[in-house]
Amino acid sequence: MTMGIWCAEFELSGDTGPTGVVPYAGEDTQRLLVRLHGEPIGYVTLKAASDPLEVAWRELHGAISDHLRSEGISVADAPVATRVLAATDRCPDLPVAAGGVSVVVCTRNRAAMLASCLDRLGLIDYPDVEFIVVDNAPSDDSTLQLVREVQARDPRFRYELEERPGLSYARNRGLAAARGKYIAYTDDDVSVDPHWVHGIVKGFRRNRDVQCVTGLVCTAAITNDAEAYFDARTSSWSSRCAPQLFDLTPESRPNSLYPYSAGIFGTGASFAFVRDSLIEIGGFDEALGAGTATRGGEDLDIFVRVLRGGGSIAYEPSALVWHHHRADDKSLSDQMYGYGAGLTAYLTKLLLQRSTGFDVISRVPAGLIRIGMIRRGTVKRMASPASRPKRMLSREFAGYLAGPILYARARRTAARAGSAAR
Repeated sequence: MTMGIWCAEFELSGDTGPTGVVPYAGEDTQRLLVRLHGEPIGYVTLKAASDPLEVAWRELHGAISDHLRSEGISVADAPVATRVLAATDRCPDLPVAAGGVSVVVCTRNRAAMLASCLDRLGLIDYPDVEFIVVDNAPSDDSTLQLVREVQARDPRFRYELEERPGLSYARNRGLAAARGKYIAYTDDDVSVDPHWVHGIVKGFRRNRDVQCVTGLVCTAAITNDAEAYFDARTSSWSSRCAPQLFDLTPESRPNSLYPYSAGIFGTGASFAFVRDSLIEIGGFDEALGAGTATRGGEDLDIFVRVLRGGGSIAYEPSALVWHHHRADDKSLSDQMYGYGAGLTAYLTKLLLQRSTGFDVISRVPAGLIRIGMIRRGTVKRMASPASRPKRMLSREFAGYLAGPILYARARRTAARAGSAAR
């Protein structure tokens, strides 16, 4: 057996075993996302020699039974530790098409990684979808050549160039080029589920005022301490299997930091918007995000702007992707610094606005307590026998301190770039 955790999924209906976007390599432990007729039900962790069907029924019996009853299937018709019947026409996860979808992937100088991402996107069978690859300030034409090759096989793919460096610039370029009713974003280090777009559309259909849909972002592999730490740190959007609707009504506030807390709504690796609504609120803040001085925060910012604009956010687990985490301590350290900087840069923006400044200041004590809870929770959630990489919390804290200064710098850069563009 190989040390590590194999991350995969297991469908309770049908006759196939667990499958993963990263092939099984003899790991002694498996973490399986259990699905029923495509719907994520929950996670189970088991030894490689265990029966996944038996473990899933034992640990997720309630959730499985609830899904079956929603389809009109008696639990007695699906005894414990046996395969489940095929989906009926009442299944809540049946694919439904409801408007065109433009999928945008932003990338920079990572053609080898991008190729795998595009292969997975090509498996999507939603009837009205286009794929836009935004090449952000490239230093060569490798991405252009790759997209041309893919486009020759699949005309749903298009190439767009954005010469200004920064993820928000790239996302806004994709927004300008999109033709669909909905626009969905994912990253080049993500492997999408073949029914990802159907899950996004399902999220929009949950309520008529949904303007943004986020999805479950599963960990693709845990082979070392860095990947184990990142997996534990991001559990708020990598482990939730229950749909949730967010708005600004008093009953929807889960904690005292709402709606400013990070991670509660989802992440930019899998989110989508009503295209016209995203245009109306001005797209992404080009002083925030990877590729700028602030390193991040653009997704946190857009979530709050959607809510304050009167829309709601649907967290939809069926909008499922697999994320390939930072594979070494150096990459993880850079990511943690970026998370810290992006968070306080985004909060600085809110503090400077008359409409949100006092509200954010009043949450500072609760925010400091929350930071301590995140550290303890991350260590507690780390899978054994992994150990916490050193100095990750100090790197994140350094990002917190730098974020306000970096935001001021990025604002000036964005203003100059906007003037030059005009």
